[in-house]
Amino acid sequence: MEIILHAGAHRTASTTFQAYLAGNAAQLAGHGIGVWGPTRTRRGLLAGVNGGPGAARARGRIALNLEAARRDGVRWLIVSDENMLGAPRANLREATLYRDAGERIARHVAAFGCRPRRIALSIRAQAPYWESCLAFAVMRGHRLPDAALLDRLVTQPRGWRAVITDIAAAAGGAEVLVLPHETYAGLPETRLWHMAGHAVLPPLTHAREWLHRRPDLPALRGALRDRGADPARLPGGQGPWRLFDDSQRAALEAAYRQDLDWLRAGADGLARLVQEDWAGTFLVRQKEARQAGTTSAARRETRGQAHGTDEGRVA
Repeated sequence: MEIILHAGAHRTASTTFQAYLAGNAAQLAGHGIGVWGPTRTRRGLLAGVNGGPGAARARGRIALNLEAARRDGVRWLIVSDENMLGAPRANLREATLYRDAGERIARHVAAFGCRPRRIALSIRAQAPYWESCLAFAVMRGHRLPDAALLDRLVTQPRGWRAVITDIAAAAGGAEVLVLPHETYAGLPETRLWHMAGHAVLPPLTHAREWLHRRPDLPALRGALRDRGADPARLPGGQGPWRLFDDSQRAALEAAYRQDLDWLRAGADGLARLVQEDWAGTFLVRQKEARQAGTTSAARRETRGQAHGTDEGRVA
């Protein structure tokens, strides 16, 4: 049984991917694919993994569940929980990207008692990543960010390259697979295809449902109003909340380009970037399979909030 850890990151359509897996659980099981998503991992299964007196119990609990999966005929086990990396609130509090990612992944790898086949990570341009995190923080009652926090987020030196390097060092030899959000956000079936090593063609059902999108400006103004704050503190308009000025956005975009260039150049052998031509290969194979009558073409085009280019699928 191959174990694939999908470690997030947050705000990279991980909820959409998890909902796709849950909606197709029965069909995936028929292909030998098992799924442990947040509804399972956050209800005690991974409790104690990150240290403390519960670590030994966590290893035993995971071992029992792994053995049950093997008996059920699972060939590929997808464990999807972006909290393996940490939490967005910690990123905002420390003004850095997943400072403890390496330590946390190392603990999860150890808890499973065997080397995962691969660890999948989605990355995203930093400007919309931070803006999405901040929008959700404000919706949940946090104060509006000030200029000092925005400046720290722009100038902090830790980018995705550092996060990936830490994960690779902790992976125990597992392949680290990197899927850019800008390409794969709206393609959960393609993500799964790569995670399972191209062994099966995943279903298309529930593949176009987009969930947990970040709140737009009207929603944020409503949240401020509901808790007695002045909604006029936010800009007018209907679209996404853009917090960074042009120079800040340019700096964040340059940092992301450097990370992508490093990945395209081979990432020092630490990780593999899944590039756009692989998505095209998958779609061709899906089309061939549908024409042969082996794959359901059922599709739903519903999504969450009205989608725009900032959060959207640009593939």
